[in-house]
Amino acid sequence: MTDVLIVGGGPAGLSAALFTAKNGLDTAVFDTDGTWMHKAHLFNYPGIGSVDGSAYMATLRDQVDDFGVERHQEEVTAVEATDDGLVVATDADEHAADYVVLATGANRDLAEDLGCAMTDEDVVDVGVTMETSVEDVYATGAMVRVEEWQAVISAGDGAAAALNILSKEKGENFHDFDTPATAEEVLGSLVDGE
Repeated sequence: MTDVLIVGGGPAGLSAALFTAKNGLDTAVFDTDGTWMHKAHLFNYPGIGSVDGSAYMATLRDQVDDFGVERHQEEVTAVEATDDGLVVATDADEHAADYVVLATGANRDLAEDLGCAMTDEDVVDVGVTMETSVEDVYATGAMVRVEEWQAVISAGDGAAAALNILSKEKGENFHDFDTPATAEEVLGSLVDGE
């Protein structure tokens, strides 16, 4: 069983994957590479002066790969809550997880099929934790917002979902804050392949 399965590999999904994997949770992402980022150019992302959306995605994928995220290039056809946890289905297989993060852009079909509560504006109903009405299922990005479709917002939603999963796992509020000293440790472990 995987700790965290993420459906969608855009800024929200990969941001969630980065935080969960970096902090020790076994993480997998299922993606069809249909992100809107391939049509974007970023001038409005803090810390980035100017970058093509596809180049940004390539960098983000390299970053999650460095932290050991398992990426699958296949479509998720269903998500189901069972007595033993959550199950993500593809045409080829089923994958069990403790947590699922839905990061499928404005496509809310999986959330609706799973029975997640929706708002009056027909977006997935979440609070600041990004958790849906289905326990241990989180929704991020455009699926939870009416016409607020920005990469930086989506990445923030993914980070919020991940931090709340990590807080649940650790039994206390969790903060992912690195210092120059911890950065050296993290970078050293990545270089050493640990």
